[in-house]
Amino acid sequence: MHAFINKDAEEMEKKWLKDPRWKGIKRTYKAMDVVRLRGSRQIDHTLARLGAEKLYRLLKDETFIRSLGAETGSQAVQQVQAGLKAIYVSGWQVAGDMNESLETYPDQSLYPVLSVPKLIRRIYKALKRQDEIEFANGKLKRDWYVPIVADAEAGFGGPINTYELIKAMIEEGAAAVHLEDQLSSLKKCGHMGGKVLVPVSEFITKLITARFASDIMGVPIIIIARTDSFTANMVRSDSDAIDAKYLTGKRSPEGYYYYEPSMEQTVERGISFAPYSDMIWCETSMPDLGEAREFAAGIHEKFPGKWLAYNCSPSFNWKMHLDEKKMRTFQEKLAEMGYKFQFVTLAGFHAINASMFELANAYQKEGMRAYSRLQEKEFELEKLGYSAIKHQQFVGTGYFDEIMTAIHGDNISTKALKNSTEEHQFHAKKEKKKTKK
Repeated sequence: MHAFINKDAEEMEKKWLKDPRWKGIKRTYKAMDVVRLRGSRQIDHTLARLGAEKLYRLLKDETFIRSLGAETGSQAVQQVQAGLKAIYVSGWQVAGDMNESLETYPDQSLYPVLSVPKLIRRIYKALKRQDEIEFANGKLKRDWYVPIVADAEAGFGGPINTYELIKAMIEEGAAAVHLEDQLSSLKKCGHMGGKVLVPVSEFITKLITARFASDIMGVPIIIIARTDSFTANMVRSDSDAIDAKYLTGKRSPEGYYYYEPSMEQTVERGISFAPYSDMIWCETSMPDLGEAREFAAGIHEKFPGKWLAYNCSPSFNWKMHLDEKKMRTFQEKLAEMGYKFQFVTLAGFHAINASMFELANAYQKEGMRAYSRLQEKEFELEKLGYSAIKHQQFVGTGYFDEIMTAIHGDNISTKALKNSTEEHQFHAKKEKKKTKK
């Protein structure tokens, strides 16, 4: 047994040293710690492993990756069908709607800790169904299993809480996770006030914990370190030398230490986190290329080529800051600075609310004319690859008809899609258009 453990540990250490994937990544623990604590069987977490490997290749080979926050499985399907190569799972969106408490919460880590992993599972189940439908029909048009980048908030507690959360995310398929340097018990959305940071060394411990959890699980997930220092003004302690030099000397009524936010301090925090993460994210309060350039230059001075992430947040009033021309090139200019992952965190929340309000507002005035306009829009979107207009087929009715046929043979009269209104009115509409041509 000991010989087996020693051999595995030696091979792991060699991989960490020689594999380009781990260049520049610092671990404070030994491979022997991983092998000893992972148990006697290494379980393969296929979705997370393949997703992490895929995302790493995309980040390495492409200029940058665009992503949108998905609030439901169906939204994730639409994103992949439209051509996006990665999906973002936001803690804010989980708090606001899709959490295990079935509550509506602000983004303050109020929801049950396993809510994000459960949404990751839901998304992959939705993508899996589309893969099954296309593959069964011999018309697999795309890779449905795109990588998921998931929000781990501030870890929901200390190191062992973070450890268990990251493991749960990997079990459900996460390819990447991000953690932020806020105090977990007071964690808030990056665009809220009242944020309190933890000392630099404390956050580094959480990044090390996340890497250790991924090594235990045997999955090379992408770890994103987010700093909220540019938009906060309090830190829990003066114990860290990096934090101490930026303190104002004043304390809050709760005893937290005030500091004056600056890009210099934010860059210094980012540099401290860089060896323990694959990517750095600086939370900002507006879409400002100057700030983005300053942060990127500061990080790359010490860590050339370090990947960066940028939150193209719905908390920004985009037209207040940028005109149409600047918006068209905003992400490309960020990419030139090294911002490889660019995402709209709350896209799902705003899309689902705006689209339903628009329909409801028109419907209560015009009745079925309003709904028919939505339907005609769906028919137009079919030309771009949209398929949910045929909702029975979309959720797998035809696929389960095929399962029934496999079980019973061709002599079956209870198929659900056959002779349905969808077959006669929606598939027929498509055939009618072909005939007219």
